[in-house]
Amino acid sequence: MSGRFATLDFEREVEAPVETLWQAWTAPAARAVWAAPTPAVTVEFVEADTAPGGREISLCKVPGRPDIRCEVGWLELRPAARSVNYELVSSEGVTKSAALVTATFAGTDSGSRVAFTIQLSSPAEDMEADYRQGFGAGLDNLAGVAARTMVLRRLIRAPRPVVWGAWVNPETLPLWWGPDGFSCRTKRIDLRTGGEWVFDMIAADGTVYPNHHLYREIRPEDRIAYTLLRGENGPRHADAWASFEEADGATTVTLGMVFATAAEYQDAKGFGAEALGLQTLAKLARFIGAD
Repeated sequence: MSGRFATLDFEREVEAPVETLWQAWTAPAARAVWAAPTPAVTVEFVEADTAPGGREISLCKVPGRPDIRCEVGWLELRPAARSVNYELVSSEGVTKSAALVTATFAGTDSGSRVAFTIQLSSPAEDMEADYRQGFGAGLDNLAGVAARTMVLRRLIRAPRPVVWGAWVNPETLPLWWGPDGFSCRTKRIDLRTGGEWVFDMIAADGTVYPNHHLYREIRPEDRIAYTLLRGENGPRHADAWASFEEADGATTVTLGMVFATAAEYQDAKGFGAEALGLQTLAKLARFIGAD
């Protein structure tokens, strides 16, 4: 593609561990939260495969304007260190820009830092300015999302199909879900893309916590993306995902949550949500006999 060429550099300091920032940058469920540069833009993800050689396709929608199609191809992914991807932006079948995006990640005393170098080619004269504005706004959103994201991880010594099966079976999920001392009382459960789980979590002292999970994506043996509501059709509490990675016959489970607000994130940390979430993953391991 002939036209204009530019090299753009961006950098952000983020109040989150570098591993959390990496998850916010790469996990499709998290990317869906921060991808829209402004509230006037709606981003619809058509396809998302965050792996070397994988592809992501999204549509940016603004009322009264043609959709903008963005294709991302992941070329290199070195967890919490570096990513390289290409990005093709088009509208109505016409390519607006092509870019190579290199991101480097590092931990800092106060959190983490990410630096981006973008090699941009575009036939449009104003695309460089648009890219600076749009990508810069997206990175501001990324930093805000990472700062209210909680990431938990556990290695479960069982094959991935076994771990996956315990999670997506409507008969077994309620048996282990929740921290130690909690039980689940299900009202409705439909574990599929577009499905839901309406249930109460009941503490050892009898306190009832109504929950509603809306499943946005269930990709077999790979990942689950869902929204947590405070009770049936209640207010949004968090956008969450679980991913399952094969690890020499065992399974690394990553559970991530982007809380709806920074205040809710701080409240969750205050009552020990990280420890409680790890208890939930430990209950899963015990349930399948892999403790």
